[in-house]
Amino acid sequence: MSSTKDYLNFILEQLSELHDISYHAMMGEYIIYYRNKVVGGIYDNRFLIKPVPTAKQLMPEADSEIPYEGAKPMLSVDNLENKVFLKKLFEAIYDELPETKRKK
Repeated sequence: MSSTKDYLNFILEQLSELHDISYHAMMGEYIIYYRNKVVGGIYDNRFLIKPVPTAKQLMPEADSEIPYEGAKPMLSVDNLENKVFLKKLFEAIYDELPETKRKK
C-alpha cells in the first residue's frame, strides 16, 4: 500500500512552523527532509522518523515500526496534531541526523 497525497499534505501542514521542509516521492512513499537532512518519511500513511537518541527521549512511548521490508526500524510519530511539539522535535533531533549522502 502506498501513502496518499492527502496524508502528505496533512503532514506538511503540521510541519509548517518549520522552515526548509521538503520531501521526495519514492515508490509511492515520501521521504521528509529538514534543512537537507533526512528526518524520516511517510510510509503506508504512517509518519516515521529516525530513532536518534533525542527522538527516543522526547517520545518515550513511541512504537518502533519497520517502514518497508528490509528497512531499519523507525519511530512512529503519534502526536501529529501538536505543531509546537513537532517543531521542537525536529529542531531537537537535527544535529543527531546523519548528513545526506550525495550521489556521485
